[in-house]
Parts: sequence; C-alpha cells; structure tokens
Amino acid sequence: MKILITAGPTHEPIDAVRYIANRSSGRMGLALCSAALAARHDVTAIFGPVQLALPPGVRRIDVETSDQMHAAVLAEFPRQDLLIMAAAVADFRPVRLTGDKLARAGRLTIECEATPDILAAAARIKQPHQRTIGFSLESRGNVARSREKLARKNLDLIVYNPIDTMSSATIESILLYPSGREEPLPLRSKADFAAVLVARAEVLWRNKT
Repeated sequence: MKILITAGPTHEPIDAVRYIANRSSGRMGLALCSAALAARHDVTAIFGPVQLALPPGVRRIDVETSDQMHAAVLAEFPRQDLLIMAAAVADFRPVRLTGDKLARAGRLTIECEATPDILAAAARIKQPHQRTIGFSLESRGNVARSREKLARKNLDLIVYNPIDTMSSATIESILLYPSGREEPLPLRSKADFAAVLVARAEVLWRNKT
C-alpha cells in the first residue's frame, strides 16, 4: 500500500512568538511509520512541529499549523491507498493573529474558532479503493463519542484511546469498526500497537470494493 501518516501537534499562532498547542509527542506516528516500513509499504509522513528522526525510506513533509496540515493531507491523499490520521491537530485557533509580540499587561482574552476537520475532509474525497483510519483521544470510558466520530467522518476504523496515552510510551486502545465490532487491545508499547494497526489496515485494504 501507499500509506499517508500524520503525526504530532499543530501550533496555532497567537502573536509573533506565542501559540496554542497540545502535548502530542509524535511517537505514535513514528511507530506507525516504522511498522508500515517493516511491512514493506510505501510511507509518506506529514509531521507537525516535533523533533523526531524518521526511519530512512519515509518521505517526510513538515508542517506547523492546522491549515498547513489540512492542505498537505488533501494534496497527498489522492495518491495514497490509506490515510492514518494520528496527528493531534489543535481543535481551536485564534481568530486574529497579532503580528508583533503582545505586551504582558492586565488580562488577555483570545477569541478562537474551530480548526478544519482534516480527516472528515479527506473522507469526503475518498475513492472506493481508499481507506481512512482515525484516532479518538477521549476521557476514559467515553467510547460512544469515538463511535460517533467513526460514523460522522465516514471512517473505516477508529482507535479509541484514553487521554493518558498522550506523551506516553504505551497505549491502551479499542479498535472500532463501522459494523459495530469492537477489538480491545490491552496496554502495550506504541511500537507493538502500530504493528497491529498496520496489520488491520492491510485487511481493510484487501477487502476493498
């Protein structure tokens, strides 16, 4: 397969030096790249601003903001068989960007707007042979919200994982499928999880219509 993997956070600028972000380390994306290469797939990775060295053989595209990741995914996805959206894209960005550094004085109110839903946008242009896999970082036990995302974004599989997965070397997850099937995966290293997810993606792709 030709696999497109996104990973890491995005930085949404507030002013010339400050930004809104999250604690995503990009480790899950790195593990997925390594697992996909080990399975002899062609890998393109779109990474937010993290300092991680990818294994040789991965084609890397670096981005910073949600808009840049949105543009990169929509440009690359039509040439791919599979999109694994492991990036923790910021959900909000400031409505107005101040070009200079804001002075520290009194209170600061930042009006924000929602960032584009990149995975939903990719799913809208998905062709019959293509597959899309998402991640749903939720409070522990909130599987129903992940299943809602699975349907709303027209995904072929979504990974429910609790919030404590972020910045951790391990992951506890449940794979959710459109058929209603759930596959719990107990706590394991992100490398071991990535190998399982790539194997499940291969099954999804072999069963393409």
